[in-house]
Amino acid sequence: MSEINLKITPKFQQLWPTLKRLLTYGLPYRKPLTIAALLLWLAAGAEVCGPVIISYFIDTMVARNSMPIEKVAGLGALFLLLQIAAATLRYNQALLFNHAAVGVVQTIRSDVMDAALKQPISVFDTQPVGQLISKVTNDTEVIKDLYVTVVATVLRSAALVSAMLIAMFSLNWRMALIAITIFPIVIMLMTIYQRVSTPIIRQVRSLLADINNGFNEAIGGMAVLQQFRQQVRFGERLNATSQEHYRMRIKTLRMESLLLRPLLSLISAMILSGLLVLFGLSPEGSIGVGVLYAFINYLSRLNEPLIELTSQQAMMQQAVVAGERIFELMDGVQQTYGTDNRPLLSGKIDIRHINFSYNRAKCVLQDINISVASRSFVALVGHTGSGKSTLANLLMGYYPLNGGQIYLDDRPLDSLSHEVLRSGVAMVQQDPVVLADTVYANVALGRDISEARVKQALQISQMDALVNGMPNGINTILGEQGNNLSVGQKQLLALARVLVQTPEVLILDEATANIDSGTEQAIHQALSAIRHKTTLVVIAHRLSTIVEADRIVVLNRGQIVETGTHRQLLAMKGRYYQMHQLQLAATELEYQE
Repeated sequence: MSEINLKITPKFQQLWPTLKRLLTYGLPYRKPLTIAALLLWLAAGAEVCGPVIISYFIDTMVARNSMPIEKVAGLGALFLLLQIAAATLRYNQALLFNHAAVGVVQTIRSDVMDAALKQPISVFDTQPVGQLISKVTNDTEVIKDLYVTVVATVLRSAALVSAMLIAMFSLNWRMALIAITIFPIVIMLMTIYQRVSTPIIRQVRSLLADINNGFNEAIGGMAVLQQFRQQVRFGERLNATSQEHYRMRIKTLRMESLLLRPLLSLISAMILSGLLVLFGLSPEGSIGVGVLYAFINYLSRLNEPLIELTSQQAMMQQAVVAGERIFELMDGVQQTYGTDNRPLLSGKIDIRHINFSYNRAKCVLQDINISVASRSFVALVGHTGSGKSTLANLLMGYYPLNGGQIYLDDRPLDSLSHEVLRSGVAMVQQDPVVLADTVYANVALGRDISEARVKQALQISQMDALVNGMPNGINTILGEQGNNLSVGQKQLLALARVLVQTPEVLILDEATANIDSGTEQAIHQALSAIRHKTTLVVIAHRLSTIVEADRIVVLNRGQIVETGTHRQLLAMKGRYYQMHQLQLAATELEYQE
């Protein structure tokens, strides 16, 4: 026993901080929880008094063959009233406790979602989406079971066991001492179960997250799966993960089946035998038949809360493991911003000696120096992997720099507050996100913007004709991910989203890469309309879209290799000239075809 405890203690010490942190969420609900606990004790007392009344009835009336009708009726009525009182108290306790538990879980879920929304972009680059979804949904559901089921069961069982112990010792202390021998055995079983089950339950939670992630990948890439006939391979992979999850769950169920009800029932039967032996060996009349009945009744009732306490440990283990995963997310590094609340006024950009790498192993940008005047138009070009999009993400403040500094309005970018940075710098990405909501909601995105302003932004982005032709205009609901819009229309919608409140710096990241010439012309017209109202930073795949740029920066393998206007770069006949010639040749070939 001592050797087991020495091995178990470190495990408990590892679990306790997480469990304690989960339980602290109940502090705002101290009053209803305290009232619920008091009702539990009263209900347990009322329930335990029933066998005492029956014991008195047997020993003082049945044994003496004297049963006055008034006393029998009084005892019966008292017994019935106690049972009704116990049921009523348990009902009200359940209402109070579940109300507090649901509130606690809502708070935890809100905190988890808030933490997920504040994670740095780098977290989403490295962590599968299914893992994050599992933490916000499945893991919080498990924690809900901790409050709704585990804590309620522990308090109810503790109250019932305590009341029965008081009753047993008041009836006969010798028989009570035999009955309580069950407790050290139960504690030993619980500690053994905790030690063996914790690593298995951790694996179960991880496998469940893997299943979610696999489904997320399969559904998101369904077109690719069907195109390359990979349904069977993905199905086999998901099935293998699911089978492993099933195997681990069966392992936990087998442990529960072995260590919980069968063993506890056997132990209870042995203790009952001890009570019968003591009753048989005691002098005649020292222990009444009613007392023996009460102890048999209590032992049968004592067995159930102990089984419940032990069985709830499995759920508690799952909740602690889920809590570990959730707190890992909540305690992770969050996206940080400065405290400078002064709004941007000019859109001037100064990039000085910046270096950046995603994993410290390979440098993506090396000693980048660019100065962009306010209200000017600068373009970033280069082959795939040259660092164009990375530089745009750094201008958005998505990643911390490894070296150097970016200045906006002569202020360090990392000193700007969240509100200033997000309202002053905006980006239109190559694959914009479209919500399954109305056109208005997709443009406004929760901001307090009038319908007239939204319509004006749609007009600037050349989307007004399309939206006006929809059944409900700007109140038309778009399909999931904008599946009823073309790629080009999604780009124009994303452009309207940023133009509804024109930022000081507007970044277009390959916004014209996958669109037709008509949409490209529409984007050109939209940019011309705001040309002198914002600083434009355009990452271009099609060089024809940046001919009018004030400055073109050519990147290659994370370094600036050329800079100048379109004409200047063509005259240099360097890398930009080669890219231009290749695109001319490709355009000519398409024309001939």
